[in-house]
Amino acid sequence: MPDGVPKGEIKKEMFKKKPKLKRALGLLHVTAYGVGIILGAGIYAIIGKGAGVAGNALWLAFVIGAFIAGLTGLSYAELGTMFPKEAAEYVYMRKAFKKRYPAFLIGWLILIIGTVAAATVSLGFGGYLEALTGIPIIAGAILLVLGCSLLNFWGIKESATFNIIFTIIESVGLILIIIFAANYFGSVDYLEMPTGLGGVFTAAVLVFFAFVGFEDIVNLAEETKKPKEVIPKALVLSIIITTVLYILVSMAAVSVVPWNVLAESTAPVADVAEAAVPGTSLLLSVIALFATANTVLILMIVESRMAWGMARERSLPKLLSKLHPKRKTPWVAIILIAIIALSAIVSGNIRTIAEVTDLGVFIIFISVNSSLIWLRYKSPNRKRPFKVPLNIGWFPVLPAIAIAITVGMFSFFNLHVALIGLGIIIAGTIVYYILTKNHWVKP
Repeated sequence: MPDGVPKGEIKKEMFKKKPKLKRALGLLHVTAYGVGIILGAGIYAIIGKGAGVAGNALWLAFVIGAFIAGLTGLSYAELGTMFPKEAAEYVYMRKAFKKRYPAFLIGWLILIIGTVAAATVSLGFGGYLEALTGIPIIAGAILLVLGCSLLNFWGIKESATFNIIFTIIESVGLILIIIFAANYFGSVDYLEMPTGLGGVFTAAVLVFFAFVGFEDIVNLAEETKKPKEVIPKALVLSIIITTVLYILVSMAAVSVVPWNVLAESTAPVADVAEAAVPGTSLLLSVIALFATANTVLILMIVESRMAWGMARERSLPKLLSKLHPKRKTPWVAIILIAIIALSAIVSGNIRTIAEVTDLGVFIIFISVNSSLIWLRYKSPNRKRPFKVPLNIGWFPVLPAIAIAITVGMFSFFNLHVALIGLGIIIAGTIVYYILTKNHWVKP
């Protein structure tokens, strides 16, 4: 013990220190995470369903989805530089409104929807694996979740390395589709809308699933070097890169395979490749394995960080805030997310799962944009290394537009999806009541 320092003071200093994650990620790593989780299983699985609603104007549905993502992405960039912490959306709500319950609900939505999405995508992986090797779908999905959990535990830098490799592979798959279809471009009317412009907006709700994940970049802030510089750049770069790829791939797909045929496909990207260049469907199926595996890996990483961050903020049991002494990873939170994902591995309708996910994400987007607007007035002098452009005084115009558009998109969800979303919120309310009543979290 240092001379002259009271024992009690040393004890206080020890308890003041919070566990810290290892900072190991640069712009390349974080951008690759963004591109990897956005590209992932969404485009490989949902493009056919989107074509069935939007027709040859599928590309326009992706443009609408990109516009919504881009507007809210700017809000994430500003808030992410103000509060570079894990459990980002939860933290934004807490800082803006000082209420733990609504912040808990947002965190709850992210945990449940993200983990269920990971389980659903793992089944997609299982389907491709069964076709290639004969391993049952459920067994393949379980093996993937366990493997991703182990890699997640081993370390963020190791996970990031695998992510970069997988992202390159899945990006190559989409680029190959564009190349294979090069001679087909211009062969159809890209403004053909079988159900009109309303159908394009309905398709935008559906294909937005392919953009889900960019917002999770902010949950890597405490493992990123210079997060106030890197996070905004990675957000913008990942949305731009994936939007360009999505537009080109969607145009290529309907150019090669009629939109009504594409709508019935269970492996749309592989079918497009086979129709354009016979004998290439196997290659695209293998690439789809990497794409789905990459999505599950990143989802499980960011969801475990959300659970860890909420526990550190005393909104989930303290046990979840533990870090492994050697690996410096949130091992208890990783185990919890793995258990939830394994429990959720049941067959489901891909369109319903995608729309439920999008509904939850839209609710989260409204909370993020609202937090930014409120903080502009509540904390006008707080340092903002990045600031959303186009403001009237302190009022940010773009986040307000994002809220209006997102609210408008709710009209394109069906009642069944809305009821599922309501059920998730009610379940979160019950969990919050149980946790606070038993003093497991701070009320």
